[in-house]
Amino acid sequence: MNTRAWIVFLDESGVSLLPQVRRTYAPRGRTPLLRHRLNWKRASMAGALGYHSTDPERGARLCFHLKPGSYDTTALIEVLEQMKAFYRGEQVVLVWDGLSAHWSRAMRAWVTEQDWLTLERLPAYAPELNPVELLWASLKKRELANLAGDHLADVADATEQGIHRINHKPQLPWSFLAHTGLTIHPTHPPNLRKDQ
Repeated sequence: MNTRAWIVFLDESGVSLLPQVRRTYAPRGRTPLLRHRLNWKRASMAGALGYHSTDPERGARLCFHLKPGSYDTTALIEVLEQMKAFYRGEQVVLVWDGLSAHWSRAMRAWVTEQDWLTLERLPAYAPELNPVELLWASLKKRELANLAGDHLADVADATEQGIHRINHKPQLPWSFLAHTGLTIHPTHPPNLRKDQ
């Protein structure tokens, strides 16, 4: 593994027009009602959260992609092409799960042609090791909670607002990384130092 590279965790999740029902407050005796259209339109989102293995001053970096429908190998290769531009061709060690599209023959053939990218696989049944899962939880508990949009654009707008919220609080991406319990090098990123 390249020791002077970006370590990037990637994961996908889905959202739909069906609201993420969460507990909320209401005046006593007025049970809140959540009215929505029974619509199964779905979008998929991919998030990549990374940090530089030797230079904590570069900060954690969050890259996000949203599309209607679901991801397949071709769509994920497009996401990785965008990620290459995002990291400006620097070396990236990409850590992701065992989804079949991640390890398909076409994906492996494409990756062998990429001199900037190395793939590593998360253990099976270990979503707690992927910090992007915490990103999804944060979005679904805040911006997407009880959202009854009429169009997928409403869900996309709320999701992008959440990504902006997380990007504007640099300690959040680092906390997602630290919460996995994995040994992160350097161990104390600039905004999570013990002396602060």
